[in-house]
Amino acid sequence: MQLSMPSHDQCEQARLARDARFDGLFFTAVRSTGIYCRPVCPAPAPRRENVSYYPTAAAAAAAGYRPCLRCRPELSPDDANFMQDHTLHRALALLDEGILQERPAAALADAMELSARQLQRLFVARLGATPAQLHATRRLLLAKQLLTETALPVTEIALAAGFNSLRRFNGAFLEGCGMPPSALRRQHGAVPGGEPVLRLAYRPPLDFAAMLGFLRKRAIPGIERIDEHSYQRVIVANGRASLIRVSADPKRPELRLQLGTSDARTIPAIVARVRHVFDLDADLATVHACLNHEPLLARGIAERPGLRIPGGWDGFEIAARAVLGQQVSVAAATTLARRLVDRFGEHLPGLPEGLDRQFPAPAALADAPLESIGLPRTRAATLRAVARACAEGRLDFSRAQTLEQFVRNATALPGIGPWTAHYMALRALGMPDAFPAGDLVLQQVLGEGRRLSERATEARSQAWRPWRAYAVLHLWHLSQAGATSPAAHGAPSRTPRASGT
Repeated sequence: MQLSMPSHDQCEQARLARDARFDGLFFTAVRSTGIYCRPVCPAPAPRRENVSYYPTAAAAAAAGYRPCLRCRPELSPDDANFMQDHTLHRALALLDEGILQERPAAALADAMELSARQLQRLFVARLGATPAQLHATRRLLLAKQLLTETALPVTEIALAAGFNSLRRFNGAFLEGCGMPPSALRRQHGAVPGGEPVLRLAYRPPLDFAAMLGFLRKRAIPGIERIDEHSYQRVIVANGRASLIRVSADPKRPELRLQLGTSDARTIPAIVARVRHVFDLDADLATVHACLNHEPLLARGIAERPGLRIPGGWDGFEIAARAVLGQQVSVAAATTLARRLVDRFGEHLPGLPEGLDRQFPAPAALADAPLESIGLPRTRAATLRAVARACAEGRLDFSRAQTLEQFVRNATALPGIGPWTAHYMALRALGMPDAFPAGDLVLQQVLGEGRRLSERATEARSQAWRPWRAYAVLHLWHLSQAGATSPAAHGAPSRTPRASGT
């Protein structure tokens, strides 16, 4: 299996053009300086004979190169194209979830049901580095970003990067960056105190306004507050409640994440969730190359080239919202969500009024009298079944599972059909191939005046794999009915006759 990166000529052209569309798809290592850079590095371009290309920062680090202080490789988005390899995608998802934080690399191999040698061979072939090297590089680059952009004490940064020993952190940082943490901080100078703000880069384009508009229609009062320029929500991590705020940088392809008063050890998970919510690791050039062969989608891409998959902060929260939205409008589903939070959610002291609630945990709803918030009996039973399955571990939202596994587990629950399962997969898991073929609006738009059957809609979508979720977003936006249709905006119907699911 070959390395998953652009060709040498493409890398060369992108490096010389400083093309942001290739950011994170490869890294440039310069033999004369011993440094590796992003394709967008503003430093003078090195001579071609001094340059080598690597698919990941970890591969460059494993070859003995240090991260550049100017272009800052820690800001690069990840390469979402690895999601096309199910085995590699599952392994990377487990890494993101921290499987190697306190355990050896053999634990990842065991979880993948592979031998350690098989797993290492896969990582080296595709990513140019072993799982342990990839994990170590990610920790180092996170620490580098926190040292550069925040005023957090070095001891907290060490914890955020997964080091329980300051001495081990200092040693690893010196080895990986060629200087101690204190020297890097002095070199970059003082940063403002107060709540930390991190830069989150992406490959353009990103239609941030459209993303906020989608999320704003589904905002849960008391938990989220979304205006035309930013996204705010309550989070609870390691027992500590806090607020985060995400806004767009007007000059660079970056979002700004204001972290609030979060425990430093939770920063990696918070960053990962924000990147998921806004789909920041997407490579839309690859997506569009696949979808542009369909004239209808080509028109949608031309009109909205920056559409991405709008994720959800919490898997169970999205699942509950999907059930609440069955057979009702988006506004009605939002009203039910507010009642659910008011009736069963926890009040969080110390937060500002209007952003001081926590979404109920699965165990709190497993046997709750949900009919009291106005839910029909059958839908209340469905939500209780979903909550019970989540509480018992029969349904989870780990990105290490495949789309087929998740849909199979979800549809085994009473009241959950393929539409609802695929909607959950699309938003809760960010699965790029999720496709609710029973959606009425998709059927009407694809039929261009007549309604396609679910089978015909599914068949039409096969040419768009593995990026069908992006096709869904474009088809919804192409439909005038999408502004009011429950199905088009996240209120899936369970009734087979009504929705085709």
